[in-house]
Amino acid sequence: MNISRLINVVGCHAEGEVGRVITGGVLPPPGDSLLDQQQYLKNEADGLRRFLLFEPRGGAFTHANLIVPPKTPGAAAGFIVMEPDDYPPMSGSNSMCVATVLLETGMVEMVEPETRMTLDTPGGLIEIVATCDNGKCTRVQTTNVASFATHLDQSLEVDGLDTIQVDVAYGGAFFVIVDADLLGFAIIRDEARKLVEMGEAIKEAAQQQLQVEHPEFDVFNEIAFTEFTLPVVLEDGRKVGRNTVVISPGKLDRSPCGTGTSARLAVLHAKGEVAIGEDFLSRSVIGSEFTGRIESLGKVGGLDAITPSISGRAWITGTHQYSLDPGDPFPEGYTLSDTWYRALD
Repeated sequence: MNISRLINVVGCHAEGEVGRVITGGVLPPPGDSLLDQQQYLKNEADGLRRFLLFEPRGGAFTHANLIVPPKTPGAAAGFIVMEPDDYPPMSGSNSMCVATVLLETGMVEMVEPETRMTLDTPGGLIEIVATCDNGKCTRVQTTNVASFATHLDQSLEVDGLDTIQVDVAYGGAFFVIVDADLLGFAIIRDEARKLVEMGEAIKEAAQQQLQVEHPEFDVFNEIAFTEFTLPVVLEDGRKVGRNTVVISPGKLDRSPCGTGTSARLAVLHAKGEVAIGEDFLSRSVIGSEFTGRIESLGKVGGLDAITPSISGRAWITGTHQYSLDPGDPFPEGYTLSDTWYRALD
């Protein structure tokens, strides 16, 4: 076999969202922190993301996570998330995939019935509590980075729509949050294409009209996602909210989105709708669920913030070796607008 690159990957998904985990064939990028390493990949070595996520090896539905040694003492490992069009600071579904792969492949020792560990991410440290039984990771709880609302009931002008009211919050990235009910959406599978089209238009408008600023990470000062939500309802005494997040260049998160759930919790708490320690069931477009909870309150650069936790399940789907033939005319892959919504350069 004549190859010029060979990368080992463990396939995984968390409540429907694909989060592949790179376990071999890639050296850690240079940098003194996970954020430095992420920015190096983004600005100097983006070919790795393209190689794994673009066709023919990937697709618009695919994420990949690069495992690296932690930079923070006491952390078990670090990971850098690569999405189809960007590098987010953190991802809840991907953290569940990473934790599951680390434990079930033996990269980190599994302790039953519960394994606790800290993971390093570009957006900060996260705490993991993995429920384990008979060699299987059955559930992962991620205590996320501090999350906070920046805009509540803000007017936004969007082409083709009347003026709409939106919220904006950070939950590991900045989200513009929209009431789907007011736009005629029920957040069901058949609406996926229309949700993507409207979500991308809303995000573009929000990026132009609304300023966001993270007090600690100026490289993330941009609205990255649109999140559609339905009103909170009570089911068997528990608060439940259906939502979906649009991930550029244009697909819906199949899971309830961990960082999106965190951002929504920050808004719900700011509006007095969810209290500290109260469970919130976040339900996705395919019906999968994360349980969110506000663990504590605090400040980020003077802003009121919450520390949320999210929990869900992840499953390993296979192991893969991705290779590159030196004669392949598409060494970094390709995208087309038929499945990618819009083709990427």
